[in-house]
Amino acid sequence: MKERPLRLQAIKKIIRSNRITSQEQLLRHLGDEGYRVTQATLSRDLKLLKVGKVAQGPNGYTYTLPSEEERRESERSYVQDFLRGYVSIEFSGTVAVVRTLTGHADSVGFALDNLSIGDILGTVAGNDTVIVVLREGTDRESFLRQLKAKAPEFEE
Repeated sequence: MKERPLRLQAIKKIIRSNRITSQEQLLRHLGDEGYRVTQATLSRDLKLLKVGKVAQGPNGYTYTLPSEEERRESERSYVQDFLRGYVSIEFSGTVAVVRTLTGHADSVGFALDNLSIGDILGTVAGNDTVIVVLREGTDRESFLRQLKAKAPEFEE
């Protein structure tokens, strides 16, 4: 299987150049380009890319990508959610523990999941703590550099 960033680019290209009406149809197109993925993986990819469906009158719905301005505005919103709740961060191996204001962990975790930071495998949110699982080999400096690139106002 090819790497995720290449697959995401392929999905965007397919959606831009075809009238895609279902995940099954998109899976077939991906298969034609050499990508073998499950429906669950495709669903996560579509969520990450913020792919939506637009009504095409009596012909049903087709997939569409957000405009660049919509994508930037969405990212700004995630950055603000992160900064609004963030208190501190500590590391242990490939795990980062983000402390948040009480009740903000869910929105901070959601923001981190959606900021497209490649080294994040996933997050688990509690009430005032977010556990961030990082990819094997990711170090503290690399992760913080990526986070600061997305949120320049972030201070450790």
